[in-house]
Amino acid sequence: MNLVLSKAKSKELLKSFFGFDDFKGNQADAVATVLAGHDCFVMMPTGGGKSLCYQLPALQMDGLAIVVSPLIALMKNQVDAIRSFASEDGIAHVWNSSLTKREMVQVRQDLASGHTKLLYMAPESLTKLENIAFLKDLPISFYAIDEAHCISEWGHDFRPEYRQLRQAINAIQRRPILALTATATPKVMSDILKNLDLVNPTTFSTSFNRANLFYSVQPKNNVQKDMIRLIRDHQGKSAIIYCLSRQKVEEVAQLLQLNGISSLPYHAGLDSGTRARHQDAFLQEDVDVIVATIAFGMGIDKPDVRLVIHHDIPKSLESYYQETGRAGRDGGEGICVTYYSEKDIEKLDKFLARKPVAEQEIGRQLLQEARGYALTPTCRRHYLLHYFGEVYETTNCGACDNCKGNPTDYDATIAARLILETVLAGKDNFRSQQVVNTLIGMETAVLKTFGARNLEQWGAGKDQSDGYWTDLVRQLILQGLMSKEIERYGILKVSELGVAFLSLSKVFRARTYRPMADDMVELGAAKLGAALDPGLFTSLKGLNRQLAKQRGIPPYALFSEAALQEMATSYPITEDELKVIPGVGEAKAKRFGGTIVQAIARHVEEHQIERPDDFTIRSAGQKGSLKVYIIQSMDRRLSLEEIAKNKSISEEDLLREMELIVQSGTRIALDYIIEEHLDQDSIEEIMDYFSEESETGDISDASKDFEMAYSEEDLRLVRLKFLCGVV
Repeated sequence: MNLVLSKAKSKELLKSFFGFDDFKGNQADAVATVLAGHDCFVMMPTGGGKSLCYQLPALQMDGLAIVVSPLIALMKNQVDAIRSFASEDGIAHVWNSSLTKREMVQVRQDLASGHTKLLYMAPESLTKLENIAFLKDLPISFYAIDEAHCISEWGHDFRPEYRQLRQAINAIQRRPILALTATATPKVMSDILKNLDLVNPTTFSTSFNRANLFYSVQPKNNVQKDMIRLIRDHQGKSAIIYCLSRQKVEEVAQLLQLNGISSLPYHAGLDSGTRARHQDAFLQEDVDVIVATIAFGMGIDKPDVRLVIHHDIPKSLESYYQETGRAGRDGGEGICVTYYSEKDIEKLDKFLARKPVAEQEIGRQLLQEARGYALTPTCRRHYLLHYFGEVYETTNCGACDNCKGNPTDYDATIAARLILETVLAGKDNFRSQQVVNTLIGMETAVLKTFGARNLEQWGAGKDQSDGYWTDLVRQLILQGLMSKEIERYGILKVSELGVAFLSLSKVFRARTYRPMADDMVELGAAKLGAALDPGLFTSLKGLNRQLAKQRGIPPYALFSEAALQEMATSYPITEDELKVIPGVGEAKAKRFGGTIVQAIARHVEEHQIERPDDFTIRSAGQKGSLKVYIIQSMDRRLSLEEIAKNKSISEEDLLREMELIVQSGTRIALDYIIEEHLDQDSIEEIMDYFSEESETGDISDASKDFEMAYSEEDLRLVRLKFLCGVV
């Protein structure tokens, strides 16, 4: 660079090129540091303006600024934005695998001519030997490493290729390095500085607090209805829904479309053209909702997103913070709702088992932090900011589900002292779980090594659950009485404040622990079979019995008790509404539903009932791939074991799916399976029982009546065969 331009010149360019009147936060100082030729580390939350910290000096300095970015979509978005301000497209280019040969020729020509000021590259592209050879001959102004947390194994999106950047930069030519990230814990920041070998870097860190965001975590009991209700409550506003798998992205997008919500999927399984079209449709507000996988959602950059919904708990709080940070980037309303289930944590933990042992350990630590956030009764903002090393003085933010209203607390002094004493007795060797296991007296291999059973605190807290102690450990950390070591991540240490607490006999008050209900609660409640309107349920049960008698079939073969209970809760008054009731389906609604919906409509009118206007959640489940696969597999005469194995589900789940298919009015070819187990006389005997003797179709009753002569599976299969004959 021939000249270091002043801050005044930078501000002039900020106005003339980007149209902004002034810098935000630390932008001006970060730009000045880069212009002065110094290494720099910038940590700004999503929406804080990180990209300007390298775009502005790149335009001012002689030579080419190389920007390393992990996502093609993110590069495209930023290049399009720069070009929209400039008089010619050559000012910024992408160099990655998405380019055609002709486009690549144009990029090389613009680079060689000196027209290009910003070159966006994936780490894989920068480290290729042929690319290094080409770039060596170009004047480089500086390097900007975006999403720098990808360098660290403790970051939420570790990319091994990022570890090779330092070597590639040295091979091209050593110039100033600017590392940027929106999310870095103290441990991740330490890794970034070491791996990039920054020379006396100037560090800029902006507060992680996004005051305009409202944080909420809800149990994953009725996620489909909840999501649709939430989106309808914010009709016409932009929303992002994050899911952990491509399959779930497709399912959720289809569910929303079926329910009249304009939405599109966005994930790595789509070809690049489709992804670009879907992203542009969202940015241009042709659709309200984009449903995305976690990593590929990073390419979505829109200032007025009002809702960010996590269908699944993220793998780390870094991921969560970055994704929720896409809400309200313009400073307006931003509502962040996450659905939590312990089953999701178990699933993510199983995925970790496929990784190397070292990665498993790191992954589980990050996962436990995310779980802790979901389950904490404390202020969610306080929890998040503490995780990123920021002190948040207020314990009630008033803008999260835990702080809304009047949260209760209690005197937890005795329990807090017990935890701190256990950490001290463990001589700085215990992580949170080992402290908890010591207190409840659960010996593990690690605790055996440390001789924890001999400690005075062994089993001293067994009158409380492990969840209670785990939560209290987190609260002690949040209040600064303990900390986690950076180098030995997760190892607990009692702080000076904690030592003072023990010596001065202070009082410690904690938010009341409340375990979060998950899927199991809903399943348990469903088995009880309570309807919202018992009067309507009794009436429908009688009508169902009457209609079944007219057709010469048992009542359960027409509409199951579970389906009647749902009708008495949701009040469907049209065939369209009836067919989305589980166990009804389109065929059965059309053939048998007229009388039922008329009866419900009369009941609603007579009792002046205000029906829920959002209950009709059209489900893609019964039209989904699993149903089609089961029907096709049975047509091909595959065994139940093969079908279940191919779809990675249990045979019990497979039978349940088959029952739903038949209950909704679709026939399946069962004879070949049944005839492998039972002779013709036995089949007829069981068929007669379900058609003539049983009113409910209950399997346990049938098993008793046949004095356990037939297995439960055989009875269920023959009952299905019977139902296929009447649907």
